[in-house]
Amino acid sequence: MKFSAQLVGLALAVVGALGAPQRSLAQEWPARQAIRFVVVYPPGGASDVTARLLAAKLTDTLGQSVVVENRPGANGIIATDFVAKSAPDGYTLLMANLGPNALNPVVYKKLPYDALKDFAGVTLTTIVPQVVLVNPSLPIKSIPDLIAYAKANPGKVSFGSAGQGASNHLSGELLNALAGIRMQHIPYKGDAPSLADLISGQIQVALPTTVAGLPFVNSGKLRAIGVTGAKRLDNMPDLPTVAETLRGFEAVSWGGVMVPAGTPKPVVARLNADINRILKMPDVADKLKALGAVIVGSSPEEFDTYVKDEIAKWGKVARENNIALD
Repeated sequence: MKFSAQLVGLALAVVGALGAPQRSLAQEWPARQAIRFVVVYPPGGASDVTARLLAAKLTDTLGQSVVVENRPGANGIIATDFVAKSAPDGYTLLMANLGPNALNPVVYKKLPYDALKDFAGVTLTTIVPQVVLVNPSLPIKSIPDLIAYAKANPGKVSFGSAGQGASNHLSGELLNALAGIRMQHIPYKGDAPSLADLISGQIQVALPTTVAGLPFVNSGKLRAIGVTGAKRLDNMPDLPTVAETLRGFEAVSWGGVMVPAGTPKPVVARLNADINRILKMPDVADKLKALGAVIVGSSPEEFDTYVKDEIAKWGKVARENNIALD
């Protein structure tokens, strides 16, 4: 009996020792060093603006400096891989996005990171719908008009995207599939050149995010005929959703906060609670809504499930349209 008791005591000591580093880290975090908040795109976009709003508030809340680092390149692969390989200690955060975290896994044949196994979700911060835009000179004022025009003019309607495998490439292909039409895809190096060609009449359709597209609608240079989210926009209530014509259509960009897999759960829980509270602050909410973003805020588990569902959804679209990148 004495021998058994010694074994039990030894086993409990080992378990306690294994758990001690994580508990210690969670208790001392974030006092050790500045926290890096990595953004996969250049400064100025929706992801960068969101990260900087959160970083400023987190600095005040945590009592520790939170610094935004922009690491653009390779469709977000460089920054995302950097975070995947960072220490899971709560000092490196990722401003996750649809592209690198849900589209890259289905369009690239090989990635240096695993979009599911290498990350832990903290919270889904925002959803940013896309808008279906046309040149005002075209006789297209609605999604039904676009479908009818594309069917009456086979091979003469093209849509621009931010690049091969970009979110608005896949959303355009989803529109093709559900509408039974065949718009030709024209890839660009970003939304800006595609919108310039749409304005000049070189292409007929584009599906940028609300952030990129609405300024051209407000100036009268382009016409919006549909929004790709599940609901109409609060600031454009008369603009129908594409789903009002094509049931089941939803294609949105999104942003969220992730950390490297293995980050202590108490750290994830603290970040989740603080960020979700920050998203509800009036000054933060007003700035994000002005970008056309829909504020969400979720549990870590809900965000992880959301990413899995997005990968499955867009994987089907990529396979059916033979979209693949080396």
